[in-house]
Amino acid sequence: MQSESINRVVNFYESLTPESLPQIRDLYASDAYFKDPFNEVRDVAAIEQIFAHMFTSLDRPRFVVHTKIEQGQECFLAWDFKFHIRKFKPDVEQCIRGGSHLKFESAGKVSSHRDYWDAAEELYEKLPVVGGFMRFLKRQVG
Repeated sequence: MQSESINRVVNFYESLTPESLPQIRDLYASDAYFKDPFNEVRDVAAIEQIFAHMFTSLDRPRFVVHTKIEQGQECFLAWDFKFHIRKFKPDVEQCIRGGSHLKFESAGKVSSHRDYWDAAEELYEKLPVVGGFMRFLKRQVG
């Protein structure tokens, strides 16, 4: 059962579109917790809104899951998030490498979703002006 729930979540994210986004309510518990480097919410409607905002902010966003590790009612997914930034380099595909720790309730719905990725390296360093400063700081600290 757990593998089936995980596969449903992976298929959802790998084929996510603005039109398919409401299906998130079938996969996540109504009071599901979600946290990433920019957001922390507890409610499936709020989680849906985060991904809706993704589609209004970015061009051609998509997830590619390349690793699934299961243990009991939890799993870890390693993924690439590919997208284009409209305002900066719209013709260049960007890629954020990250992972998600998911916990499932007994009914097979996601109760907790925590994303891990390095916002400085994966995002800020790619932006004009901010990127140069972030790379400078990285060199100074390293």
